[in-house]
Amino acid sequence: MTRYYWKELYSEIEGCRRCRLCEQRTNIVIGEGDPEAAIMFIGEGPGRDEDLSGRPFVGRAGQLLDKMINAIGFKRDEVYIANVVKCRPPNNRTPEESEAAACLPYLRAQFALIRPEIIVCLGATAAKYVYDSNVRITKDRGVWKEKKGVWILPTYHPAALLRDESKKREAWEDMQKLKQKYDEIAQNT
Repeated sequence: MTRYYWKELYSEIEGCRRCRLCEQRTNIVIGEGDPEAAIMFIGEGPGRDEDLSGRPFVGRAGQLLDKMINAIGFKRDEVYIANVVKCRPPNNRTPEESEAAACLPYLRAQFALIRPEIIVCLGATAAKYVYDSNVRITKDRGVWKEKKGVWILPTYHPAALLRDESKKREAWEDMQKLKQKYDEIAQNT
């Protein structure tokens, strides 16, 4: 039954024309990974490489994310990776409020199908729409928040780590917190 809903969701997203981002896209980037993952990573939106391939986090930032995931003992196909918006914003700019609002129902549908126990918000944009609208990533990263039984952790976007390597230590601390929370949840189930 769940597979049916995924197919329906993919079909709806593929035909989406809710905002102007659809006008320049090459591919829609819906998300990928384990559809029953305990951990869901959410980024901002597709970049050039993602737009070309139709897959999330496949460029340099994605390669770094893969290393981060592997470093805490997981594989990419054991988690689920998605973005707030499913189409690439021009020049990789931050999605506008209206663009995010148009895509958020799709992200919520993905969340409802996956039912993760942990969400990791990669960067300020994801954290703004999932964690807290007033989030300040430099202040709030690494601070857990529980919402309706789901643990949410904001951290730096891998692209930010590529631009400023001094943030890698804090990001590594956040990944260790993620692993610790996962282990804690697994132990209690």
